[in-house]
Amino acid sequence: MTSKRTSRSVSHTDVSRRRARSSSPRVGLALAGGGPLGAVYEIGALAALEESIEGLDLNDAAIYVGISAGGIIAAGLANGITPHDMCRLFVESDAGNNEEELFKPEILLRPAWEEFSIRAAAFPVLLIGGLYHYLRRGGRSSIASSLERLKGALPTGIFSGEGIHEFMQQTFAIQGRTNDFRKLRQRLVIVATDLDSGEPVRFGHREYEHVPISKAAQASAAVPGLFPPVEIDGRYYVDGALRKTMHASIALEEDVDLLLCLNPIVPYNARSLHPAGKLAQGGLLSVLSQSLRAIIHSRVEIGLANYAVTYPASDILLIEPSTEDADMFFTNLFSYNSRRRMCENAYQNTRMMLWQRRKEIGPMLERHGLRLKLSVLRDTSLTLVKKPTSDKEDRFGLNRLNETLDGLERHLKIVAG
Repeated sequence: MTSKRTSRSVSHTDVSRRRARSSSPRVGLALAGGGPLGAVYEIGALAALEESIEGLDLNDAAIYVGISAGGIIAAGLANGITPHDMCRLFVESDAGNNEEELFKPEILLRPAWEEFSIRAAAFPVLLIGGLYHYLRRGGRSSIASSLERLKGALPTGIFSGEGIHEFMQQTFAIQGRTNDFRKLRQRLVIVATDLDSGEPVRFGHREYEHVPISKAAQASAAVPGLFPPVEIDGRYYVDGALRKTMHASIALEEDVDLLLCLNPIVPYNARSLHPAGKLAQGGLLSVLSQSLRAIIHSRVEIGLANYAVTYPASDILLIEPSTEDADMFFTNLFSYNSRRRMCENAYQNTRMMLWQRRKEIGPMLERHGLRLKLSVLRDTSLTLVKKPTSDKEDRFGLNRLNETLDGLERHLKIVAG
């Protein structure tokens, strides 16, 4: 977790404005993407923040900005769903309320049958067109060149993103919630990328505020190649992170006093545990994952450095996993057991980082009328995710042993800190 603050002097006007708002600070949230695992990390980290910071209400921020998975979490917060409720619905799969539909990871793995059928229907036409082109040229062009147009028969995505839209639409249909940007009490912006122009689009802003929140979130999470582009009002949209990782400047433009940024994607330092460690031994997926993480994280660092200069009156607190967190790098994104473990890890690691950086973060929060709850951070008994207790789930008591060892490790770190 990192805080960014410029050394450039702040004007008298800025200081006066900040003092005037100290009793009711304008807090903004910018949540990056990161797939299902990124959403789980953000839920755990947000729960730790709200428990550990007195005066912080994550359901009462001045503005929420979400990208991809972060857009889903941001939309939930703007609708009054607390991080602890999200943990119950997304991670523990325990609704406890017949009104609410549980999130099931398998909705992300539905094949894009509609996309497949469209491309399959186009294949004969494209094939005939290619052969006609070859024959008309009298063999003067290669068959491969003439049949190149068959690439239009390739699906634009493997999985359907409709499950995201359907789940959120049903979740926000409960009384007291809304799927309409215009009816929210707080400001919510979900960013997607216009496929045909490459420009970011701010759903929830002016001419895009009529789009349902659930549809905007589906568009923002449409990772190219994985999900087909999402059609909205005759235009096609894909993942909002193509241009920027968090689009935190949207919140800073709203004149927030404190901006909390969550970025789940960081490169893994394989040498932290094994000096001679080589990720290349993990094959193509490990290499691609590390490369993508490094690119994403470098954009975050560059963006925050620019924001510190451009928006000197706003404090920015970046929360992200440690580069030594092997679980965040190697975990199976769709495992139920992994979801529970990773959410708890995010919760505990965020608490630990708040404690370790208390001398840096404490004064920043106090400038805005907020305060670290040191007694809460010292309490090593606190957990977020309930441990399985049935004999079938914990036949040898390993969960209880792991819980005890984790608590001991956190206690030793706090004593050392």
